Amino acid sequence: MQILLITIATCIAVALLTASILYPLLTRRTVVQQRLDSLAVKEPARLSVITKRTPWQNFLANLGATLKIAPKEQSKYTKMIVAAGIRKESVAIFLGAKVFLACALPAAYILIYALPKGTLLKFDSLLHVAALAICGFLLPSYWLYHKVDSRKTEIFHTLPDILDLLTVCVEAGLGIDAALLRACENPMFKGNPLAEELKIATMETRAGKPRADALRDMAERTMVDDVKSFATMLVQTERFGTSLSLALRVHSDSLRTKRRQIAEEAAAKTAIKILFPLAFFIFPALLVVLVGPAAFKILAIFK
Repeated sequence: MQILLITIATCIAVALLTASILYPLLTRRTVVQQRLDSLAVKEPARLSVITKRTPWQNFLANLGATLKIAPKEQSKYTKMIVAAGIRKESVAIFLGAKVFLACALPAAYILIYALPKGTLLKFDSLLHVAALAICGFLLPSYWLYHKVDSRKTEIFHTLPDILDLLTVCVEAGLGIDAALLRACENPMFKGNPLAEELKIATMETRAGKPRADALRDMAERTMVDDVKSFATMLVQTERFGTSLSLALRVHSDSLRTKRRQIAEEAAAKTAIKILFPLAFFIFPALLVVLVGPAAFKILAIFK
């Protein structure tokens, strides 16, 4: 009986192993089938202007509505959130996150550490609670500033490449709107924030908004000086009737020169930045390795 069970188990194992090896080969689609699938008409995705909030986002939005701040501060947060690539309606959620963390971190410290040890009313515990509340209130702002800086850096490094593609499209005979749309739809810039902003500006122009206003709004959303100069250059080129391809080429060369100068400046600062780690961490270790054996020999002589 045991031999029969071992035989059946062996047959099943061999069959499963063979099926796992042959399954990718038998189900592999040919190149022709893959191309036909790519050419098949697919149902277009439905665009939603207003995204539905989750219950957690609604909770943070309601919590943020209780925080009363000055209109100037709210305008600053709105600009920063838009520059980070987030919808401006998320300001309430951002403020709610600040309030929630300012309350949650001290509450967690009190429940986990202060109450079990009975040190809630001590000065150190009160100081820790205040520090955690301040840190919780400032953490979302730090995250927002970091996201804005990273997005602005990505836009700055992408702008010369998009300008080169725009130059090629304009020299091929396309208009500025068609060239902007073609540059945005290039697979190389898929998911790039600058390509998305240019696409929004192009769609606004198609909807009837003046191109100059759409480009200026794009520059205001990104908060990048080079994008502002790019929008100003396009507006002035259209107004005065100068050569668009030449202006794009010159602007692209100037941006690459600026990017190279920034890289050279960062490289020049490296020697100064590395001085303190060398002085405090590497040189003492080398001193111990080099002078240590000699010091032991000198001590052995005087004993």
